[in-house]
Amino acid sequence: MEEKQARLQRLKREKDAVILAHYYVPEDVQKAADYVGDSFYLSQVAQRVEAKTIVLCGVRFMGESAKILNPQKTVLLPDAAADCPMAHMADPARVRQVKAQYPDAAVVCYVNSTAELKMLADVCVTSSNALAVCRALPNRRIFFIPDQHLAHFIAAKLPEKEFLFNDGCCVVHDAIRAGDVQETMRRHPGAKVLVHPECRSEVTALADYVGSTAGILTFAQQDDANAYIVCTERGIFYELRRRCPEKTFFLVEGCSQTCTDMKKVTLDKVIAALEANAPQVTLPEAVLQAAKTPLERMLALSR
Repeated sequence: MEEKQARLQRLKREKDAVILAHYYVPEDVQKAADYVGDSFYLSQVAQRVEAKTIVLCGVRFMGESAKILNPQKTVLLPDAAADCPMAHMADPARVRQVKAQYPDAAVVCYVNSTAELKMLADVCVTSSNALAVCRALPNRRIFFIPDQHLAHFIAAKLPEKEFLFNDGCCVVHDAIRAGDVQETMRRHPGAKVLVHPECRSEVTALADYVGSTAGILTFAQQDDANAYIVCTERGIFYELRRRCPEKTFFLVEGCSQTCTDMKKVTLDKVIAALEANAPQVTLPEAVLQAAKTPLERMLALSR
């Protein structure tokens, strides 16, 4: 492992590269990264780093977002097959139809989406900033794509807005069921329940805290309890245990809580990507231009 780390550091210097990793990739990749965070944080970092090459350790939409925000840089995706099923769960034709039917509606596109969907959006959001961005929009009517669960969670907090919903979901969070959470609560009485808003409403209803991956980490770090049931992808456990070594964290009984695509990103693939300068994220110029506006508007509204 030390040899791999030394090789990686040499390649980073040679290629003028920086490694960005999501909390859901394997632990050794998180350890090797220069920056680790959720989608919102990685979007912010991608825009400010000075390195010529960005190695995005995550799924394809994250690499696309980094490229859209930094078209002049080389963006490497260690595994080109690492994708997010939810990113494809909105039909561009339906988005155009809704825009024509409701010209006053703002199309709010979760960043977990393809570049093609971002092109059709008025603004992008992440789970960290969706509430703030949707609240800040002047539009009363909002068509939220592609995730239905996050959309319903935000809509419940903004009764003054009218939401139109899509039927997409994160397959990992959607698979976490209320009955399994309740069984885990019975086995670990007193443990607080931390839930990602991509989960079903009946799961968020059981939560002591609902928030993004970054929000869950901050809550666990600042809260005074010593045990938690965590309803999100299991990759977060590395950072939870690093920040809170004195606390105990439980997975939900009967749920895998594993994103197989995120786990495709290995340290060997990161090294191979730097050595080969591939696979690179490439997008047509028209896509880069059209998709950049909603991402930049997200960052501006979040500030």
